[in-house]
Amino acid sequence: MINLRLSAIAVLFAYTCIPLFGQTPAPYNVVIDEIFPDPSPAVGLPGAEFIELKNVSSVAYDLHNWRISNGSSTTTIKSTYFLEPDSFVVICSASASTDYSAFGPAIGISGFPSLDNTGGIIYLQSPEGITIHAVAYNKSWYQNDVKSSGGWSLEMKDTRNPCSGYNNWSSSIDPAGGTPGKKNSVDGINKDEQSPVLLRTYTIDSTTVIAVFDEPVDSLHASSTDNYLFDNNIGTPLSASGRPPLFNEVELKLPDQLQYGELYQLTVNNVTDCAGNTIGAENIAKAGMPVAPQRSDIIINEILFNPIPNGYDYVEFYNRSDKIIDCKQLWAAARNITGGLNDLSRLSSLPLLFFPGEYYVITENALWLNQNYQVKNPKKIIELSSIPSLPDDHGDIVLLDQAGNIIDEVQYDHKWHFALVNNEEGVALERIDYNKPSQDPANWTSAASTAGFGTPTYQNSELASNTQSGREITISPEIFSPDNDGFEDFCFINYQVPEPGYVGNITIFDAAGRPVRYLANNVILGLNGNFRWDGLDDNQKKLPIGIYVVMTEIFNLRGDTKKFKQAVVLGGRLN
Repeated sequence: MINLRLSAIAVLFAYTCIPLFGQTPAPYNVVIDEIFPDPSPAVGLPGAEFIELKNVSSVAYDLHNWRISNGSSTTTIKSTYFLEPDSFVVICSASASTDYSAFGPAIGISGFPSLDNTGGIIYLQSPEGITIHAVAYNKSWYQNDVKSSGGWSLEMKDTRNPCSGYNNWSSSIDPAGGTPGKKNSVDGINKDEQSPVLLRTYTIDSTTVIAVFDEPVDSLHASSTDNYLFDNNIGTPLSASGRPPLFNEVELKLPDQLQYGELYQLTVNNVTDCAGNTIGAENIAKAGMPVAPQRSDIIINEILFNPIPNGYDYVEFYNRSDKIIDCKQLWAAARNITGGLNDLSRLSSLPLLFFPGEYYVITENALWLNQNYQVKNPKKIIELSSIPSLPDDHGDIVLLDQAGNIIDEVQYDHKWHFALVNNEEGVALERIDYNKPSQDPANWTSAASTAGFGTPTYQNSELASNTQSGREITISPEIFSPDNDGFEDFCFINYQVPEPGYVGNITIFDAAGRPVRYLANNVILGLNGNFRWDGLDDNQKKLPIGIYVVMTEIFNLRGDTKKFKQAVVLGGRLN
C-alpha cells in the first residue's frame, strides 16, 4: 500500500511538472517579461504598478521565499506558488492583487518595490541568493513618446533573449495598455546577434577597476583574467569577477597601483554575452585615477536652449584640462531671478570618468537627440530625468563641483546667435575658442547648418584655431563667406605681441576707403589671441561681396606703435 501511494504521488508531480524534490533555479530560467512603472493616466489597467514573471524553463518552481528588489528596497514572496513552465504570474502590491487577478494569476506582496517612472532596476532572486533575472529599464524603451507618459506597460519581445535591453523591449500594443497574466502583445522572435560592447571603466581605488559593458556578460568568460590587459606596465589583473545583479560590470583587481596623472588603456578579448556573442572591435576603454576639478578644467561648450517644437534642450561640456575627472562630482544648475542657484542636477549618480579632450552632453531624451542631430559618440550622452531650465531668450547654466564651487558659468543670450540666422529654433549655440572667457559674446556663435545646427558629443563646427605664425598680425582666411555653412564663416584677425601692456584698435574699410566696422577700440591685448569679423557692419547689416581692408593698430604706454593694413575678401553666393 505504501509503495502504491508513493507511485501515485510521483505520477501527480510528474503530471503537474512540479519537482518532487527542490530544484535550484539557474539564471534566466524565470524572467521578468513585463514592467508597469507608470499607471497614470489609466488606459485600461488597474492604477497600480506590477511586474510579470514568465517561466521559460522545463520545470516548475515554487516562488515561496523568492525576492524582488529595486536596488534600494527588497521584499520576499511569502506565499507558496508553483510557476509552471511557459506560464505567467503578476507580482504586485497586496492591495492590487484582487484587481490584477481579474487578468490572470497574481501574487500580492507587502512592500512591493516601487518602480521609477523614468527608469530604474528591478531584479529577481531565488531563496539561495542567486540572481535569476535583472532588468535596468529606461523610459526610452517605450519607443513611443505618448505611451511613455503613463498608462502603458513595457513588454519583452523575445523571452529567450533576456539580456538585451532597448532592442528587445517596447511599449505594449494591447488596447488595455498591457498584458498582465498572459503572453505579451509584442511577443515574437528577436534573437540577440550583437556582440557585447565595452562602454567604459571607472575606478574604485588605485588597484580596483570596474569594466562596464552594454549588456550582461557570461560569468565564466568574464572571470578569466587572461581576457583583460592593461597597458603602462599593469598587465593582466590578479582577479576578475562579474558584479550582480546586472552582471554588466566586471571587477578587476590589479597587480600594481594606478598612478595619478597617468592614462591607461584596457583591452578586453573573448568575453561573451549570455547569448554567446563574443566581444568584437569595441573592446578598448580608457582608465585612470580621477582628481577633483578646478575652475575652467571643464567648460560649457555648447547649449541648445531653444529646441524645435516637442524637442529637448541639451548642454555639452568639454574637458580642456589634462586631468581625469569624475562626472559624479559635477552638478549643473541654473539661476533664479535673485541670482541663487536652482534646478540642480547631478551629471551622474554613478562613477563616470571624464578624460582630457572628451565631451559629455546632458539631456532629458537621448533617443530624441540621436534622431535629430549628427551624434558621433552616443556613449557620451548622459540622459537625466531633468536638466536645469534653459529659457529660449536668455538664461544661465552653471557647472559646479560637489562642494558647490563654480567650475564654469555661462549667462547666454539668444542675441549671441549668428546675426543672419532667421529661425533660432533647433540651432545650438557653440563656443568658438576653448581658451577664451565663457562670458565673452564674441566667443559664441550658431552651430553651422552643414553640421545640422548642432555638434553634440564632438568638436564644434565653428571652432577657432589658435595657431600662431610668429608674425604679429595675421588674417585667416583671406577669403571668407559668412553663410553659416561651417566653412570659413568668419575672418579671424590673429595677433601676437612681444610683451604684456599692448592695446589694439581694429577698423574695417570698404574698397572706397570708408570705415564700415569698428571691430576693436582700445582693447587691452593678451600676449596672443584673435578677433572675429562676421562680415557685418556696425549696424549688424550684411555687407556686399567684395574686397575690404583690415586696419590694425597696436601700441603701448611707452609710445611703441605699429600699424598693419591687410586685404580680405568677403565672398558669398551670387543671387
